[in-house]
Amino acid sequence: MSDLALGEDGARVGRSSGTSADASTAESSEAANGLSVLDRALYALFSRHADSRRHATDRKRYRGAAMATSFDVYVARTYGLSWVVCLGVLAWTLVVGSALPAASLDRVVAPAVALGVPLPSPSRLHVAALAAGVAGTVAKYGTVRLAGARLRWRTAARRSDIERTLPGAARYLHALSSGSDGPRAMLRRVADNDAYGETAVSVRTALTTAALTGSLNEGIGRVARDTPSRDALAPFLLKFREHAAQGGDALSGYLRLESRMLGRRSEQARERNADVMELVAELFVVLLVLPALFVIVLTVMSVLAPGLSAEVVTPFGTTTKRAVAVYGAAAFVLVVGAVAAVVVSDLRPAAQRASYALPRDPAALLRSVASNPASAAVVASPLGALALGGLLAAGVGHANAVLLGYAAFAVPVGLVDLRRGRIDDAKDREISDFVHAVAGHVALGRPLSEAVDRVARDVDLGPLSGDVADLAFALGLASRQEGDLRTGALERFVDRVGTPLAAQTVGLVSGALDAGSDAEAVFETLQAEVGRLYHEKRALRANMFVYVAVGWTTALLVVGIVVAVNLTVLDGFADLASLSTSGGTLDPTAVDPERDRRRFYVVAQATVFASGLFAGAADRGGYAMLLHSGALVTVCYTVFAVAGLL
Repeated sequence: MSDLALGEDGARVGRSSGTSADASTAESSEAANGLSVLDRALYALFSRHADSRRHATDRKRYRGAAMATSFDVYVARTYGLSWVVCLGVLAWTLVVGSALPAASLDRVVAPAVALGVPLPSPSRLHVAALAAGVAGTVAKYGTVRLAGARLRWRTAARRSDIERTLPGAARYLHALSSGSDGPRAMLRRVADNDAYGETAVSVRTALTTAALTGSLNEGIGRVARDTPSRDALAPFLLKFREHAAQGGDALSGYLRLESRMLGRRSEQARERNADVMELVAELFVVLLVLPALFVIVLTVMSVLAPGLSAEVVTPFGTTTKRAVAVYGAAAFVLVVGAVAAVVVSDLRPAAQRASYALPRDPAALLRSVASNPASAAVVASPLGALALGGLLAAGVGHANAVLLGYAAFAVPVGLVDLRRGRIDDAKDREISDFVHAVAGHVALGRPLSEAVDRVARDVDLGPLSGDVADLAFALGLASRQEGDLRTGALERFVDRVGTPLAAQTVGLVSGALDAGSDAEAVFETLQAEVGRLYHEKRALRANMFVYVAVGWTTALLVVGIVVAVNLTVLDGFADLASLSTSGGTLDPTAVDPERDRRRFYVVAQATVFASGLFAGAADRGGYAMLLHSGALVTVCYTVFAVAGLL
């Protein structure tokens, strides 16, 4: 029957695809009516490229990327940007090439002349123009390719998010299936629940299309055709449509089996993510330790390689090749740390990423400083700026002033996040007990308001007690017929608790009960859901703690190596270099202990900062990166100060 559904959808999709002229007309109408003057101009100049064969693959990816504009407008903007980039690169290359000395041009053509290749004597302007033309062309082509790659990355991100959130949406639909809602109303409840991420977005798209075409089957068919999740969401929606046509019992049975299958599939995806995380950690350690060792070896070898002291001209002034290599290594470490933090944050399931809203009222913002990291960041920003200004006024070096000013901002905000995280962990731990206790009373036939009131009076729920008491009072004001009041009370409870686990579980209760689902069946599903989600959270925290330790160990290892080299190696090689005579092979200026200690310190601080970003991303993500990076920066400064190396 799955094949039959696919065939039917294929026919339907074929009819939709056959109206490509209508789609083009709609896009042209958008370009004519809903765009700015700049977009109108770009559309008139470049929209013809959207129909070329080179963008056929991009058009397919665009369908799954859920962009805000039409494909023609996206392509027109891309080509407009490519010309701007092309002209900018061309002008810069032309100016730089024209300023090069004639000797540089001779060195470029010297190998060809030595091989006997007859070459004319081009002027610097001719060579610069040729180089500028090549660079501009490459930049223009690269910009267009990058825009296509952006569609690919966005499509992959949506596919990943759908596959993470679809199992929860399937379990929610299964709980709704025991109620009186029809398929369209069930999908509407999923679409209105932001906890289901891109799955909810896809369902909203299907419902919007259904409203325009008058057919839910048409909406589901189009989303199944365009979704990037061809192996998960597309077959799920098509089978949902098929079983919905067979009746409520068939749909409920399908959703029960499908939610279990998707749950197992999600578990396999988490195992793959764990393998990827292990690989990322190994690469991270190697890429962070190697630059520090490279700088040490470079400094030691510079005694025997005087060419490293040769001066080079950079956009920031004249310096030596050795300095460029050292500070380049520091910059490389920072990039590695930022990329690793982004990758680790992306591997964390969306349902376990805490986010904190910033209160708009200044008084509420100040009251929430101790419990809301977003509020703490606003308040701590001036403190960090004052610390930076005070350190500079006190004569502290620029590097240390920036680092300590950052720590003065980052550590307090990170501590607030740590405190809030522990409170949230305690609430999540108690939510499981709360759900089981309420389910027991509901199983005895008591209404939800009475069950919550009994739990609030009889069970000690620790930090959740105040929120449960508020929920019991609010539910007591609403009768069983007043679904809106009950829904509002449950939503306020979710907001007060403020954890992703509460949003995923209690939100299920609200929607299912409003749909007329059997309360006992709903809470039976809820018990399994909250237990599974809490187990996943604890397992993730246990696995990620290993990588937190990896980040700290790497940072402390590099600090120890650099301090040991500063104390035991630099002075010895400085003495060795000073023994060089005017005709010797050693460079007497290669090792300057004071200068090299400063450079070692910069590389060490860059390494510990990058390690802090990685450790924070593995810990809780977000504001935890501030805590770990700020703490490690402070530790590194303290170690160097105690060792007398500052």
